[in-house]
Amino acid sequence: MPREIRTILCPLNLRHAAHAHPAYGEALRLARWHGAEVIAATVAPEMERNLNIRDAEGFWTAKLKEFLKNNPAGDVAVRPVVRKGSVHRQIVKLAEDEKTDMIVMEAANPRIQDYLLGTTASHVATHAPCTVMVVR
Repeated sequence: MPREIRTILCPLNLRHAAHAHPAYGEALRLARWHGAEVIAATVAPEMERNLNIRDAEGFWTAKLKEFLKNNPAGDVAVRPVVRKGSVHRQIVKLAEDEKTDMIVMEAANPRIQDYLLGTTASHVATHAPCTVMVVR
């Protein structure tokens, strides 16, 4: 019997906000189909590369709200969440904490170090407590 999908986690890399986010569109489509809520999440780094950013969580919260305003969800309930820390670990932890039914995330273009260390998507797919859909 298919599992019920009530909550979909969609991690967003807002450092690339100018680019398309096909995973977000897919998460909204699936949420509409299943009557689910989308958790739109971004992860702030422990230490910002840009030292002009004094309040990382506040900065990324504003960026996430701006993204959601520019990409309206229509009739889908979207809840913004900002975490701080290691991206791959925080995505898995958020999925566990929120008991999400599915994660819909984008694949990054791998670089050589990704083959040696593993990409965020592969770590999440390996460690997540739920179904993971990786969108190209």
